[in-house]
Amino acid sequence: MRTPGTAIVAQAGIWILTATIWASVFIHPVILFSAHPLLNSAGLLLTTQAILILQPTHAPKQKHQGTNIHAVLNGTSVLALLAGLIIIEYNKGDHGGHFESPHAILGLITYILFAIQAIVGITQYYTPSLYGSVDNAKSIYKYHRMSGYVLLILSFCTVAAATQTTFNQNVLHIQLWAVIVAAVITLVGVLPRIKKGKLGF
Repeated sequence: MRTPGTAIVAQAGIWILTATIWASVFIHPVILFSAHPLLNSAGLLLTTQAILILQPTHAPKQKHQGTNIHAVLNGTSVLALLAGLIIIEYNKGDHGGHFESPHAILGLITYILFAIQAIVGITQYYTPSLYGSVDNAKSIYKYHRMSGYVLLILSFCTVAAATQTTFNQNVLHIQLWAVIVAAVITLVGVLPRIKKGKLGF
């Protein structure tokens, strides 16, 4: 059963996580690398908002408006994540070490899945003819929803892995426990709002 009231819990969790990351970045001199955690955390914040805005929709008009806002928020999120990827790759070009740490590997997987998720979500809703028919496009909605929740969890795992990187341990000092607590709070707010029927259960 969906619990609308838990949205405020999800908001608390994701804003705590974002504030923790941004505060840890801005108490140090801002460098090119600083944009990487700032953009990625902003992308995760936007993705969470995109999920929350679509969960309570009921009437057709409300669903349409919610989907449009969901698409804009997620589209902006993907652009932020893409910028974060470009910056870290440019930065790594100067220092070496591409996709070697658990954080980097998880991050690459997450980036790719976000791109796929965005492409499928946009095309199935706005250009359903690509799937043969509107009904065919609608038949994969449940998979888009399920993968979205999995991707949210994967994103939190990627942030958690970032706390174990050398740069974080030597400079930013974002604590693993703080990331885990904020992620759990967010998920406690998001997951009860899931309508199992929309996932095919």
